[in-house]
Amino acid sequence: MKKIFLTGFPGFIGTRLIRELLKKDDSIEVVALVQQKFLHTAEASRSRLSEEIPNAAQRVQFVFGDITQDNLGIADIAAVSQETTAVFHLAAAYDLAVPREIGMRINVEGTKNVVAFARRCRKLERLDYVSTAYVSGTCTGAFSENSFDCGQKFKNFYEETKFLAEKIVRDAADVPSVIYRPGIVVGDSKTGETSKYDGPYYVLQTMMSLPRNFPFPRIGKGDAEVNLVPIDFVVNAMAKLSTDKASIGKTFHLTDPSPMRVGELQDLFAKTIGKKFIPLPLPPSVARMAMSVGLVRKVYRMPLELVDYFIHNVHYDSSFTTEALRKYGMSCPKFPDYLNTLVGFFLSHKHEELQGILI
Repeated sequence: MKKIFLTGFPGFIGTRLIRELLKKDDSIEVVALVQQKFLHTAEASRSRLSEEIPNAAQRVQFVFGDITQDNLGIADIAAVSQETTAVFHLAAAYDLAVPREIGMRINVEGTKNVVAFARRCRKLERLDYVSTAYVSGTCTGAFSENSFDCGQKFKNFYEETKFLAEKIVRDAADVPSVIYRPGIVVGDSKTGETSKYDGPYYVLQTMMSLPRNFPFPRIGKGDAEVNLVPIDFVVNAMAKLSTDKASIGKTFHLTDPSPMRVGELQDLFAKTIGKKFIPLPLPPSVARMAMSVGLVRKVYRMPLELVDYFIHNVHYDSSFTTEALRKYGMSCPKFPDYLNTLVGFFLSHKHEELQGILI
């Protein structure tokens, strides 16, 4: 049996990744690191997996722990590491407004602890680590899979701590690793399902709440790329690439090769929900000042941290990844092709409190 140790369960990406791994290979068993406080949610997620994969309950085991603790907080770490053949590290604090102390503890120290665990695994074949395309920080122009430290600064502590975490993986030359850098992950391209309304959903939610012909901010020139990728593409790509020995030592951009631009995206959202707005050009400095005012934030419902992404002129070159996925017949769906599906799910579930699990 192949024994996979996974962090990030029962998070949305982690749960879907386990499902794909179990479906594609009957010899795979998963040991998921679960915090005690998420046990009920984890058991519910495993139960749903069992409805689709009959033996999932036997093939998905839990071990209690916490990535921020020494030895991952696992009581019998020797027993767990002894049989582990692969490690998937997905757990992170995904929040643009994360305080630096929390980001350092979860994203940086947590990754350091996972790498230390991987070193204990005598049968280890690989460590698959989920980073983010936004380790690019303030870099502009093309940022490829081979790009990393360009002397960039960072727009927030999320970007900074994910950069430092990726550096830990990169510097661990004795651990065979693969790095995945997703763009902004949105719902499933076929069902629209998501677990968290953030990123472009803030824009959609604001547009839904405003009357027609209301002024809508157009921050900067509106020509910055917004790299959106559906969850099913991200998960399927990782599931496929994690079976390929040639992927070890490589970095993959799970990004859209032909992303929408801010202005195009806003216009497309408005058209899809049957509204039209008056473009309100705003310099970034004015936008930041306005978004810091409570009344403006209440009307437009967008966090201050989002402003920087309306003017982030970077292109994520995914040429290497596109070629690697071609042999599996995979490519990133074009956003306009699944936008109606995302919006449909949003309209059906907008009154629910959907939140990602940060572990």
